[in-house]
Amino acid sequence: MHWGEDTRTAPGLTYDRLHLLGPPGGWRQPVGIVFLVALFVIGQVVLGVVVTLWLALGGDGVDEIADKLSGDTATPSFLALVNLGWAAAIPAVFLVGFLLHRLTPGWMGSVVGRLRWRWLLTCLGLAVVALTITMAVSTVLPDQGAGTVDLGGGANAFTSASRDFLLVVVLLTPLQAAGEEYAFRGYLTQACGGLTARLPARVGTTVAVVVPALVFAVAHGAGQDLPIFFDRFAFGVVAGVLVLLTGGLEAGIAMHVLNNFLAFGLAIAFGDMTETLQPTDGTWWTVPVTLVQSLSYLGLTLWVARRTGVRSRTSGAILEARRGRV
Repeated sequence: MHWGEDTRTAPGLTYDRLHLLGPPGGWRQPVGIVFLVALFVIGQVVLGVVVTLWLALGGDGVDEIADKLSGDTATPSFLALVNLGWAAAIPAVFLVGFLLHRLTPGWMGSVVGRLRWRWLLTCLGLAVVALTITMAVSTVLPDQGAGTVDLGGGANAFTSASRDFLLVVVLLTPLQAAGEEYAFRGYLTQACGGLTARLPARVGTTVAVVVPALVFAVAHGAGQDLPIFFDRFAFGVVAGVLVLLTGGLEAGIAMHVLNNFLAFGLAIAFGDMTETLQPTDGTWWTVPVTLVQSLSYLGLTLWVARRTGVRSRTSGAILEARRGRV
């Protein structure tokens, strides 16, 4: 199976430098970040109104709607609202990318100008392997605190709430995970790459990986303790490295989707969704588990990418054509 030319010989731009395909101007990236945040906030307000009206039409009163959407106790409606909010980041990224950088949506997906679906499916399979290894390791380590589930406590009863949670997870969680990847590893990575284009390559690459990972971890809330923050930061670093070395968002999306499927699935079957969505008491025993998952997935994905020739840079022809138009 072959998706593109060998990453060792491909000419052109890496994913973080794709803004160089568009019109010049160092102001575009800061304005784009502000514009994207504004669109995200507006999207949350609009979706909140839509979900509220939906619940009201279903017969819920004001107090019941407030309880369902507060997040103090996770409900299927709250999880749906969160997932839809992040899913809305995808068209927001597309809009900002086009208006400010004249890049069509495909350039937000990868260096070949489109999301590579076969490569995404392959990465999903690799993520399953990495998660299987991780779960095996986690069972022989002490309690990792928040985000883990005691499987020995017996399964939860399957209720109407369980059914609704399951529907939300299956239908909306992939969009939520993809939305976060498009926002953090997508536009923010490209914006960092555009802002550091005149700096040495190693400096620009480091900024393009570390800054989105840091913002990603911070965006998960002020209530998280240091081990949980580190876990999310490490996830962001690995996803960022994969974006640059594989030339697109596919590997990060696959890992994110499988992580959330596993976490939410275990919460529905054995645990508590509120604790899963708002963990606060992690332990440092999450670190070896995180490292096992990150390094195993990183190694597997890069090995398969090199064996199949996944492209990590734009082609020279595309680069010259775009420059000729500017």
